[in-house]
Amino acid sequence: METTIFLVRHGETVDNAHQIMQGQTQGKLNQRGREQAQQVARRLSSQPLNAVLASDLHRAVQTAEIIAAPHHLHVQTTPLLRERDWGSFTGRFIPDLKGEVWPDDIETEEALLARARSFLIYIAANHPGQQVLAVGHGIINKAILAVYAHCTMREVQRMLNAEVRVLTITPDAIGIDCTATLTTSDTTASAE
Repeated sequence: METTIFLVRHGETVDNAHQIMQGQTQGKLNQRGREQAQQVARRLSSQPLNAVLASDLHRAVQTAEIIAAPHHLHVQTTPLLRERDWGSFTGRFIPDLKGEVWPDDIETEEALLARARSFLIYIAANHPGQQVLAVGHGIINKAILAVYAHCTMREVQRMLNAEVRVLTITPDAIGIDCTATLTTSDTTASAE
């Protein structure tokens, strides 16, 4: 059965606007980010959705709650959609990082791709034939798109804040074993 995923990057945050590497910090949408999420909510308001999932980081949950409000759906959170762990680069001004040697405490691309694959396994196994909204972050979304398209992350175009990409998956098409069981947790959806 085909499952449709509306993959969204969270709305703009205070740190995005200031070019700060957020990594797995919670983050908070700024006014522009809330407006971006509201625009996505309006665009998808007539789109039937069966489930809404988000990273367990605040900026993604905020975005998902705004988008889920017209659908009266709860937001399920999962660490599978967390942004890449940028280790000691976290909290730093992004332009200052150019040319620096990457420290050993950054999450590897292999680990990131494995997490992306686990997310797709979870969706295919738990939401067959459904339409699912998933709110993540720039780099994890890029990894999900790379696994989906069977390409490298470098071949995937960067997602902008509150951008939506639509994926249609079947277990066979992405070569996944749907017998895997992964967990998520629920938060109450509300428009902020």
